[in-house]
Amino acid sequence: MYFVTICTQNRLCLFGQIEDEFIPNSAGKMIQSVWNEIPSHYYGIELGSFVVMPNHVHAIIIITNPISVGAGPCACPRIGIDDMQHGQPQGVAPTMQPRGVAPTSLSLPEIVHRYKTMTTKRYVDGVKNNGWRLFPGRLWQRNYYEHIIRNDGEYCRIAKYIVNNPMSWKEDRLWIG
Repeated sequence: MYFVTICTQNRLCLFGQIEDEFIPNSAGKMIQSVWNEIPSHYYGIELGSFVVMPNHVHAIIIITNPISVGAGPCACPRIGIDDMQHGQPQGVAPTMQPRGVAPTSLSLPEIVHRYKTMTTKRYVDGVKNNGWRLFPGRLWQRNYYEHIIRNDGEYCRIAKYIVNNPMSWKEDRLWIG
């Protein structure tokens, strides 16, 4: 299991705004939608907590295929964005590969790269077709933050941080006010 933070280039606030809670714009909804689609495209990947913020996303990615190395199942109840009535809960990874879904042994960098690529493509389409705000050069910063989640206590602490992140926006080091 991995905790990941991905920031927009120059930390531009492109995905919505905070007013007591995060209010996504169309781009922010797309960012969430692409995230929710990941398990339907890649076998062996389960999603934990996720939140879109105005200029970044926080996520827990769980690589469940047998090739992967990582923490085992979490005894902590999964705290996700669905707990805040924003999104879909993600179930346990299937024991058999679904029809039409490619087998994968994707690494974390490959998963993040594919997510950035898909969201960038859809964001560019939104700029062209829906008047979304332009971004200079790249949508996302070149790299991302990652942390291996080693135990249930860490999982619970990080999941709670992700879910509560919109409420602490002004204290967030990624906030640009």
